[in-house]
Amino acid sequence: MTIPEEWTGPFDKRFWDDRYSEHTRVWSGNPNPHLVRVVEALDPGVALDIGSGEGADAIWLARHSWRVTATDISSVALDRSAAVIAADGVVAARIEWKQADVLEWAPPERTFDLVSSQYSHFPSADLVPFVKRLAASVAPGGTLLVVAHEANGHSAMGPDYFVAAAKLAELLEPTDWTVVEAGLQPHPSREGSDEVLMARRLV
Repeated sequence: MTIPEEWTGPFDKRFWDDRYSEHTRVWSGNPNPHLVRVVEALDPGVALDIGSGEGADAIWLARHSWRVTATDISSVALDRSAAVIAADGVVAARIEWKQADVLEWAPPERTFDLVSSQYSHFPSADLVPFVKRLAASVAPGGTLLVVAHEANGHSAMGPDYFVAAAKLAELLEPTDWTVVEAGLQPHPSREGSDEVLMARRLV
């Protein structure tokens, strides 16, 4: 989530629809490397991709035999994502593109083998219930992966938009979860680090 320095918010549907409409491509087109690193150790199943953008993560998952629900607030982004794989019927059939404001939409509980949120930044008052809803949607034995920018170097968003992964891990009941990672992890393909929370639901 890279924000123009002059933007003062809110980061709503209008903001993202305008952003995607004004650019032929916003993101790299490559899957997020933390997702790739984690998923390579998992068996394919049912995934929820939160803030799917132009679809790189969802498409990569589908090409690796996952069935994916990919959600984004921007219908422009979702239409662009679907167009990328329209000619590949097998992969396209594995993805459901869903327009949703994830601050209002609650995914079905205990459903997904993988729930991934990559660089979704919200004020802390919204982030805490957001992460709780994501955690509730993970099936027993499934994986929750939340990746966020570290606070340094993102001046367009105030400090309230950054919560350490270790703090987010405290939202998970220890009897229900094993926290595998909760802290800064070096970004595999650029300088700097990301806050990464990876946890597995036990029950």
